[in-house]
Amino acid sequence: MATSLQFLNPTLFKSSNQTSSSLSPSPLFRLNSTSTAFNFRPLTSSSSSSAAIITRAAASGESLTRETFHGLCFVLKDNIDTDQIIPAEYGTLIPSIPEDREKLGSFALNGLPKFYNDRFVVPGEMKSKYSVIIGGDNFGCGSSREHAPVCLGAAGAKAVVAESYARIFFRNCVATGEIFPLESEVRVCDECKTGDVVTVEHKEDGSSLLINHTTRKEYKLKPLGDAGPVIDAGGIFAYARKAGMIPSASSSSMNI
Repeated sequence: MATSLQFLNPTLFKSSNQTSSSLSPSPLFRLNSTSTAFNFRPLTSSSSSSAAIITRAAASGESLTRETFHGLCFVLKDNIDTDQIIPAEYGTLIPSIPEDREKLGSFALNGLPKFYNDRFVVPGEMKSKYSVIIGGDNFGCGSSREHAPVCLGAAGAKAVVAESYARIFFRNCVATGEIFPLESEVRVCDECKTGDVVTVEHKEDGSSLLINHTTRKEYKLKPLGDAGPVIDAGGIFAYARKAGMIPSASSSSMNI
């Protein structure tokens, strides 16, 4: 896939009294991709900057070990768009307001076609019983609204495993830190059924494995690359604070 989207949040951390040449290290993240598994590379002035960021995060006392996800899976097919993930009528809900975020979760995948017999969130409930979503090609196509990954995370989903992603949806997953967009090497959606018991297991080398305990099959997943630590941190702003690139929320409030 050719990548026309050059930056993840190109104005993040940019000071009005700095020129682009004086930024060191640069706060910008470039999307490099030879496939739909995007690789987020910090545009820094030094090759050691990435290592320094990881060292700072470790020094903060935060665990760098990625969580293993286990539970029921919800299986979808190709071209699941953002209107199916969260209908546009719910776009007025504000994710930063806890009550609205909870409502967004209750409407997750509410726009699916009728031939999907199972409901991701049972009517009247606020959370889903499915922790892993399995999809096909071009998952998350459609609009650029961040409500799509937010509603899935608010409903309790931890990861999506799909054959490929719409690039803006993938970027929004990373930027918000709401859900892990993992890419499969085969069409897992054709081999799993809704309600199968699965585990997403993360390896020390950065790769992941989807284990279907119902069918007793395992599927290798593609590494997230540099996007992984951003999601682990809880999104782009949380990652930047932990890395010391912008002030922490507590220090900012003390300076007010």
